[in-house]
Amino acid sequence: MPTPSDLATAKVYDTLIVGGGPGGLTAAIYLRRFTRNVALVDKGNSRLRLIPVSHNYPGFPEGVPGHILLGNLTTQLARYGGCVMPGEITDLRMEDGLFAADYAPDGEDGTVTIRAHTVVLATGVTDAGLPIENWREAVAFGSVRLCPVCDGFDVIDKRIAVATAAVNPVGHALFMRTFSADVTLFERGSPSMLGADDRRRLIAAGVRYVDSPLLSVTLDAAMKPVLHTDDGRAHEADVFYPMLGETARSGLAAALGARTAQCEEIVVGEHQETTVPGLYAIGDVVVGLNQIAVATGQAARAAVRIHNQLPPALRPPAQGPAALRTTS
Repeated sequence: MPTPSDLATAKVYDTLIVGGGPGGLTAAIYLRRFTRNVALVDKGNSRLRLIPVSHNYPGFPEGVPGHILLGNLTTQLARYGGCVMPGEITDLRMEDGLFAADYAPDGEDGTVTIRAHTVVLATGVTDAGLPIENWREAVAFGSVRLCPVCDGFDVIDKRIAVATAAVNPVGHALFMRTFSADVTLFERGSPSMLGADDRRRLIAAGVRYVDSPLLSVTLDAAMKPVLHTDDGRAHEADVFYPMLGETARSGLAAALGARTAQCEEIVVGEHQETTVPGLYAIGDVVVGLNQIAVATGQAARAAVRIHNQLPPALRPPAQGPAALRTTS
């Protein structure tokens, strides 16, 4: 069995994919089906692992746990001769017309160099710090949720608490009124982020507003969130959307000069190409809607573009009896 170091140094790859979430795995599946040589390196930080059950991904009418979806994609990749190389890409640069990446394999000391003609970044985002006890357990239980667009339908008619966001502070609370008449918006800082128009919009929509800054969130015996505000009050809810922000893991792209935007998200073109030739980006790390289905669609688009831009992957002639049959 080859070690991760053996795989890394064995060849010049057609494509190096950084990140083994749904986007990275889908890109690898496409490229392997195009018979391309692919190295997929994953650090194990996909936010999909946090999702207890997704009801927002097509083809799973009963929903699918995040770790199951990742496992299915990994198994599918293996059927086409691909695999996930556990570890981290610590540096990415250009050397002699190729991308050169420093790869630190899990369980091994030091780094080895992976060389590739193209690179796909599927590195995702890092969530901002959350003042929530037992955060991972709360997310797994479903009492703390990260994506109103993904699972608003799943919390219909529940008591929903939302924290103000740095951009459009009332937008998520107003969005959640689609799903419940019991929505409360909590201020997360002082002074208030809300202007007069924001307050009017909340009143018109029937959203309660707590202007005393949110200090922390605990969980009661039933794993329901209890929100503690600066005025000493404790507010009970069924589900809490923190909306405390995120930062794209785009450092590798930025070091190469790729253009980034707000929250360090990577700017891409029609085929997911960055401003650096040969460097592509997909999923939550790019500007746009953070959704599993979006990431997989972007992966397909990028993979097809990469295959068409690389020199043809010509199939070698058949040997032996098969060759005789096709030429007779």
